[in-house]
Amino acid sequence: MEKVTIYTDGACSGNPGPGGWGAILMYKDNKKEISGGKKDTTNNIMEITAVIEGLKMIKYPCEVDLYSDSAYVVNCFNQGWIYNWQKNNWKTANKEPVKNKELWEELYKLTKVHKVNFIKVKGHSDNEFNNRCDELARQAIKEL
Repeated sequence: MEKVTIYTDGACSGNPGPGGWGAILMYKDNKKEISGGKKDTTNNIMEITAVIEGLKMIKYPCEVDLYSDSAYVVNCFNQGWIYNWQKNNWKTANKEPVKNKELWEELYKLTKVHKVNFIKVKGHSDNEFNNRCDELARQAIKEL
């Protein structure tokens, strides 16, 4: 199985407000940057969207090291929240409906295509790829 590295980030100007996302995909010596935005959204939606869009770029099943500064995204899989949400008919531990259910469902399906290792990185620190994803996300907001 081929190995791909993806860095992702989402940003919002106001929360909710205009938002953007960015992702960098790396495979062997190749690197691709992608980004997009939405006029009225939330930071969490942009964080999840960045991961979805990054994974959707991969043409065939791969092992993916996915780096995100979003504890929400990383913990959802690494701490098993998503599996509990599914078992509980998309309700949280507090019996509230899971926010952004459609996005989580789409992301979950992509994790069944690829073997995804979710890795938390510290945001706004010295990680050049995370910082570049933040730049891509913020640029996408400006371009709205």
